[in-house]
Amino acid sequence: VEVPNYIGLTAFSLASTIPFSESYGFILKVRRRDIDMVSYVTAHEVAHQWWNHQVIPADVQGATLISETLSQYSALMVMEKMSGAAEVRHFLEFELDQYLDGRSREQVAEMPLLLVENQPYIHYNRGALIMYALKDYVGEEAINRALRRFLEATAFQGPPYANSLQLLDYLREEVPAEMQYLIEDMFETITLFDGRVTEARYRRLDDGTYRVTLRGTARKLRADGQGMETEIPIADWIDVGVFGEEGVLFLEKLRITKPDVCFEVLVDGLPMEAGIDPYNMLIDRVANDNRMSVSEMPDSGEAQRSRSEPDLNRRISPC
Repeated sequence: VEVPNYIGLTAFSLASTIPFSESYGFILKVRRRDIDMVSYVTAHEVAHQWWNHQVIPADVQGATLISETLSQYSALMVMEKMSGAAEVRHFLEFELDQYLDGRSREQVAEMPLLLVENQPYIHYNRGALIMYALKDYVGEEAINRALRRFLEATAFQGPPYANSLQLLDYLREEVPAEMQYLIEDMFETITLFDGRVTEARYRRLDDGTYRVTLRGTARKLRADGQGMETEIPIADWIDVGVFGEEGVLFLEKLRITKPDVCFEVLVDGLPMEAGIDPYNMLIDRVANDNRMSVSEMPDSGEAQRSRSEPDLNRRISPC
């Protein structure tokens, strides 16, 4: 159903109808690399049939984590099935920009996602980033189990209505013990990261493989509601990746326990790029320095070692 643009709404969900504004659902200009926003917004509004129509959040802090963030996540998963993970990651670049811009304009206090107070840049943008990252860490089926159990426990519930603390309990149960810190970082606090690649070089070995040396930094920051940041110790599982012309050559979550990072990675194809958190699963204020083109090391004239030597038995090792 089309509604006039001057009403000021993009779209909203009714029991059997999804009204769209004229400018958004009918004459929206879509560029080639853009996600199909009409489909995305439709999926988001349909998701409200569960998150806000069946599970009705109490009018307290964190209410829009249930109604809006879960609808964002549901829509992201629909779009991943329709368009693929690469398109979703491209869309999340926009979400990251919107979140960072929104927090820079906050006039009262930024709240953790768990306690969001109807702040769109948090429940839409940060929420989408957080839920997609959590899915990447624990798996889609684990998130589905948590949401299914939360829905079964709270659907059509009268007072006291559902709240974000209940939702978090179900999510927490699906997170492995070694990754429980994710709950605090993602939902209970405002945690940011500063990942950066400072050097990426490769050397071709005599068995035809390539040894990539990757150096960089990984810092973890905790912010208060006014944006004051404090660096805190890092002991996190973070993606380290190497990419070639045809795609991923190596991608693995490694436990990083100090800010200075150095790894040697063995890959079978010619490396083109390497990165720390290369897909920006973590909320990083400078997202474009997480990857770097890989250059060839100058030939030192020494015989090139093969992967059979002791220090290269593993596919990845610290420098």
